Amino acid sequence: MPLLDQFLLFIISLVANILSSMAGGGAGLLQLPALIFLGLPLSVALATHKIATVALGVGATLKHAREGNTALGFSLLMLAAGLPGVVLGANTILNVPPQLAQFLLGILTLGLGVYSFFKKQLGQHQQLTHQNVSGFVLGALGLFLLGVLNGSLTSGTGLFVTLWLVLWFGYDFKRATAYTMILVGLFWNGTGALTLALQTQVKWQWLPALLLGSLLGGYLGAHLAIKYSNPVIKRVFEAVTIAVGLALIVKSV
Repeated sequence: MPLLDQFLLFIISLVANILSSMAGGGAGLLQLPALIFLGLPLSVALATHKIATVALGVGATLKHAREGNTALGFSLLMLAAGLPGVVLGANTILNVPPQLAQFLLGILTLGLGVYSFFKKQLGQHQQLTHQNVSGFVLGALGLFLLGVLNGSLTSGTGLFVTLWLVLWFGYDFKRATAYTMILVGLFWNGTGALTLALQTQVKWQWLPALLLGSLLGGYLGAHLAIKYSNPVIKRVFEAVTIAVGLALIVKSV
Protein backbone atom coordinates (compact mmCIF):
# COMPACT_ATOMS: atom_id res chain seq x y z
CA MET A 1 0.00 0.00 0.00
CA PRO A 2 1.43 3.46 -0.92
CA LEU A 3 2.88 5.44 1.97
CA LEU A 4 0.45 8.32 1.38
CA ASP A 5 -2.52 5.97 1.74
CA GLN A 6 -1.02 4.53 4.94
CA PHE A 7 -0.68 8.06 6.34
CA LEU A 8 -4.27 8.86 5.33
CA LEU A 9 -5.49 5.71 7.08
CA PHE A 10 -3.54 6.66 10.21
CA ILE A 11 -5.06 10.16 10.34
CA ILE A 12 -8.59 8.86 9.76
CA SER A 13 -8.10 6.18 12.42
CA LEU A 14 -6.61 8.64 14.91
CA VAL A 15 -9.44 11.18 14.61
CA ALA A 16 -12.18 8.53 14.59
CA ASN A 17 -10.82 6.80 17.68
CA ILE A 18 -10.25 9.98 19.69
CA LEU A 19 -13.92 10.86 19.20
CA SER A 20 -14.99 7.27 19.81
CA SER A 21 -13.01 6.99 23.05
CA MET A 22 -14.54 10.22 24.34
CA ALA A 23 -18.10 9.38 23.32
CA GLY A 24 -18.11 5.67 24.17
CA GLY A 25 -18.27 4.35 20.62
CA GLY A 26 -18.56 5.35 16.97
CA ALA A 27 -15.08 4.67 15.54
CA GLY A 28 -16.68 3.08 12.49
CA LEU A 29 -18.12 6.46 11.43
CA LEU A 30 -14.92 7.34 9.54
CA GLN A 31 -12.83 4.19 9.66
CA LEU A 32 -15.15 1.59 8.13
CA PRO A 33 -16.37 3.77 5.20
CA ALA A 34 -12.75 4.76 4.51
CA LEU A 35 -11.75 1.11 4.10
CA ILE A 36 -14.66 0.52 1.73
CA PHE A 37 -13.85 3.72 -0.21
CA LEU A 38 -10.25 2.57 -0.64
CA GLY A 39 -11.48 -0.59 -2.33
CA LEU A 40 -12.14 -3.29 0.28
CA PRO A 41 -15.29 -5.45 0.00
CA LEU A 42 -17.67 -5.07 2.96
CA SER A 43 -16.78 -8.41 4.57
CA VAL A 44 -13.01 -7.73 4.36
CA ALA A 45 -13.48 -4.15 5.57
CA LEU A 46 -15.55 -5.38 8.54
CA ALA A 47 -12.93 -7.91 9.63
CA THR A 48 -10.03 -5.46 9.15
CA HIS A 49 -11.83 -2.66 10.97
CA LYS A 50 -12.86 -4.95 13.84
CA ILE A 51 -9.26 -6.03 14.43
CA ALA A 52 -8.12 -2.41 14.41
CA THR A 53 -10.72 -1.44 17.02
CA VAL A 54 -9.11 -3.82 19.50
CA ALA A 55 -6.20 -1.36 19.66
CA LEU A 56 -8.74 1.34 20.56
CA GLY A 57 -9.71 -0.77 23.57
CA VAL A 58 -6.05 -1.26 24.50
CA GLY A 59 -5.32 2.47 24.34
CA ALA A 60 -8.42 3.41 26.33
CA THR A 61 -7.78 0.67 28.89
CA LEU A 62 -4.24 1.94 29.53
CA LYS A 63 -5.74 5.27 30.58
CA HIS A 64 -9.04 4.27 32.22
CA ALA A 65 -7.66 1.37 34.27
CA ARG A 66 -5.65 3.75 36.45
CA GLU A 67 -8.67 5.91 37.30
CA GLY A 68 -10.70 3.28 39.19
CA ASN A 69 -13.94 4.03 37.28
CA THR A 70 -14.80 0.36 36.78
CA ALA A 71 -15.62 -2.53 39.13
CA LEU A 72 -14.59 -6.14 38.57
CA GLY A 73 -18.03 -7.62 39.29
CA PHE A 74 -19.87 -5.49 36.76
CA SER A 75 -17.08 -5.97 34.24
CA LEU A 76 -17.52 -9.74 34.49
CA LEU A 77 -21.28 -9.32 33.98
CA MET A 78 -20.65 -7.37 30.76
CA LEU A 79 -18.30 -10.10 29.53
CA ALA A 80 -20.59 -13.01 30.42
CA ALA A 81 -23.64 -11.36 28.86
CA GLY A 82 -22.06 -9.73 25.84
CA LEU A 83 -19.47 -12.16 24.48
CA PRO A 84 -21.95 -14.89 23.44
CA GLY A 85 -23.95 -12.23 21.60
CA VAL A 86 -20.84 -10.97 19.83
CA VAL A 87 -20.03 -14.48 18.55
CA LEU A 88 -23.63 -14.98 17.39
CA GLY A 89 -23.69 -11.63 15.61
CA ALA A 90 -20.33 -12.14 13.91
CA ASN A 91 -21.43 -15.55 12.66
CA THR A 92 -24.62 -14.16 11.07
CA ILE A 93 -23.60 -10.76 9.66
CA LEU A 94 -22.19 -12.15 6.40
CA ASN A 95 -25.68 -13.49 5.56
CA VAL A 96 -27.60 -10.26 6.32
CA PRO A 97 -28.41 -7.72 3.54
CA PRO A 98 -26.01 -4.88 4.51
CA GLN A 99 -28.09 -1.98 3.16
CA LEU A 100 -31.17 -2.85 5.21
CA ALA A 101 -29.14 -3.52 8.35
CA GLN A 102 -27.21 -0.25 8.00
CA PHE A 103 -30.39 1.76 7.40
CA LEU A 104 -32.14 0.39 10.49
CA LEU A 105 -29.03 0.85 12.61
CA GLY A 106 -28.73 4.42 11.32
CA ILE A 107 -32.30 5.24 12.35
CA LEU A 108 -31.75 3.80 15.82
CA THR A 109 -28.40 5.54 16.29
CA LEU A 110 -29.77 8.90 15.17
CA GLY A 111 -32.64 8.44 17.61
CA LEU A 112 -30.16 7.90 20.45
CA GLY A 113 -28.47 11.22 19.80
CA VAL A 114 -31.74 13.14 19.55
CA TYR A 115 -33.06 11.48 22.72
CA SER A 116 -29.92 12.36 24.67
CA PHE A 117 -30.00 15.95 23.36
CA PHE A 118 -33.48 16.58 24.76
CA LYS A 119 -32.77 14.75 28.05
CA LYS A 120 -30.61 17.49 29.58
CA GLN A 121 -29.80 15.66 32.83
CA LEU A 122 -29.18 12.27 31.25
CA GLY A 123 -25.98 10.71 32.57
CA GLN A 124 -24.84 13.81 34.45
CA HIS A 125 -24.89 12.23 37.90
CA GLN A 126 -24.43 8.61 38.92
CA GLN A 127 -27.55 7.16 40.55
CA LEU A 128 -27.27 3.38 40.31
CA THR A 129 -30.54 1.58 39.57
CA HIS A 130 -31.70 -2.02 39.05
CA GLN A 131 -29.08 -3.33 41.46
CA ASN A 132 -31.02 -6.52 42.24
CA VAL A 133 -31.32 -9.97 40.70
CA SER A 134 -34.12 -9.13 38.26
CA GLY A 135 -32.43 -5.85 37.33
CA PHE A 136 -29.14 -7.58 36.57
CA VAL A 137 -30.88 -10.35 34.59
CA LEU A 138 -32.77 -7.89 32.39
CA GLY A 139 -29.67 -5.71 32.11
CA ALA A 140 -27.64 -8.73 31.03
CA LEU A 141 -30.28 -9.59 28.40
CA GLY A 142 -29.91 -6.08 27.02
CA LEU A 143 -26.13 -6.48 26.94
CA PHE A 144 -26.49 -9.82 25.12
CA LEU A 145 -28.64 -8.21 22.40
CA LEU A 146 -26.17 -5.35 22.12
CA GLY A 147 -23.41 -7.95 21.82
CA VAL A 148 -25.23 -9.45 18.83
CA LEU A 149 -25.40 -5.97 17.31
CA ASN A 150 -21.74 -5.34 18.07
CA GLY A 151 -20.62 -8.58 16.48
CA SER A 152 -22.67 -8.03 13.34
CA LEU A 153 -22.52 -4.29 12.62
CA THR A 154 -19.44 -2.46 13.84
CA SER A 155 -20.41 1.16 13.19
CA GLY A 156 -21.48 2.90 16.37
CA THR A 157 -22.71 -0.06 18.41
CA GLY A 158 -20.56 0.94 21.38
CA LEU A 159 -22.75 4.04 21.63
CA PHE A 160 -25.73 1.79 22.35
CA VAL A 161 -23.84 0.10 25.16
CA THR A 162 -22.85 3.45 26.68
CA LEU A 163 -26.45 4.68 26.67
CA TRP A 164 -27.75 1.35 28.01
CA LEU A 165 -25.38 1.62 30.99
CA VAL A 166 -26.64 5.16 31.62
CA LEU A 167 -30.36 4.43 31.18
CA TRP A 168 -30.68 1.02 32.84
CA PHE A 169 -27.92 0.90 35.43
CA GLY A 170 -27.75 4.62 36.24
CA TYR A 171 -24.08 5.28 35.50
CA ASP A 172 -22.96 8.76 34.52
CA PHE A 173 -21.42 9.27 31.09
CA LYS A 174 -17.84 9.24 32.37
CA ARG A 175 -18.15 5.81 34.02
CA ALA A 176 -20.34 4.36 31.27
CA THR A 177 -17.75 5.41 28.70
CA ALA A 178 -14.98 3.78 30.75
CA TYR A 179 -16.87 0.46 30.85
CA THR A 180 -17.62 0.59 27.13
CA MET A 181 -14.08 1.41 26.09
CA ILE A 182 -12.53 -1.34 28.22
CA LEU A 183 -15.06 -4.16 27.95
CA VAL A 184 -16.49 -3.51 24.50
CA GLY A 185 -13.41 -1.93 22.93
CA LEU A 186 -11.01 -4.61 24.10
CA PHE A 187 -12.90 -7.83 24.84
CA TRP A 188 -16.10 -7.68 22.76
CA ASN A 189 -14.26 -6.33 19.72
CA GLY A 190 -11.44 -8.81 20.20
CA THR A 191 -13.90 -11.71 20.18
CA GLY A 192 -15.71 -10.32 17.14
CA ALA A 193 -12.43 -9.75 15.32
CA LEU A 194 -11.32 -13.36 15.87
CA THR A 195 -14.71 -14.73 14.78
CA LEU A 196 -14.75 -12.65 11.58
CA ALA A 197 -11.10 -13.35 10.79
CA LEU A 198 -11.85 -17.09 10.80
CA GLN A 199 -14.60 -16.58 8.20
CA THR A 200 -13.29 -14.00 5.75
CA GLN A 201 -10.17 -12.28 4.51
CA VAL A 202 -8.30 -9.59 6.44
CA LYS A 203 -6.24 -6.87 4.75
CA TRP A 204 -3.23 -7.40 7.00
CA GLN A 205 -0.96 -4.91 5.22
CA TRP A 206 -3.38 -2.08 6.07
CA LEU A 207 -3.44 -2.86 9.76
CA PRO A 208 -0.21 -1.17 10.99
CA ALA A 209 -1.56 2.35 10.26
CA LEU A 210 -5.02 1.47 11.58
CA LEU A 211 -3.67 -0.13 14.75
CA LEU A 212 -1.36 2.79 15.53
CA GLY A 213 -4.17 5.32 14.97
CA SER A 214 -6.56 3.27 17.10
CA LEU A 215 -4.07 2.83 19.94
CA LEU A 216 -3.10 6.50 20.12
CA GLY A 217 -6.66 7.67 19.52
CA GLY A 218 -8.03 5.42 22.26
CA TYR A 219 -5.49 6.71 24.78
CA LEU A 220 -5.92 10.39 23.88
CA GLY A 221 -9.71 10.13 23.80
CA ALA A 222 -9.76 8.44 27.21
CA HIS A 223 -7.48 11.18 28.57
CA LEU A 224 -9.90 13.85 27.32
CA ALA A 225 -12.93 11.94 28.69
CA ILE A 226 -11.32 11.78 32.14
CA LYS A 227 -10.22 15.41 32.02
CA TYR A 228 -13.53 16.97 31.05
CA SER A 229 -16.88 16.90 32.83
CA ASN A 230 -20.00 14.87 32.09
CA PRO A 231 -21.71 17.72 30.15
CA VAL A 232 -18.79 17.86 27.69
CA ILE A 233 -18.76 14.07 27.27
CA LYS A 234 -22.55 14.11 26.77
CA ARG A 235 -22.24 16.66 23.96
CA VAL A 236 -19.50 14.65 22.27
CA PHE A 237 -21.70 11.54 22.61
CA GLU A 238 -24.63 13.35 20.96
CA ALA A 239 -22.52 14.78 18.14
CA VAL A 240 -20.91 11.43 17.33
CA THR A 241 -24.20 9.53 17.62
CA ILE A 242 -26.11 11.86 15.30
CA ALA A 243 -23.23 11.89 12.81
CA VAL A 244 -22.96 8.08 12.85
CA GLY A 245 -26.72 7.72 12.38
CA LEU A 246 -26.84 10.10 9.42
CA ALA A 247 -23.77 8.50 7.83
CA LEU A 248 -25.30 5.01 8.06
CA ILE A 249 -28.60 6.20 6.58
CA VAL A 250 -26.87 7.98 3.68
CA LYS A 251 -24.60 4.98 3.03
CA SER A 252 -27.55 2.57 2.91
CA VAL A 253 -29.71 4.41 0.36
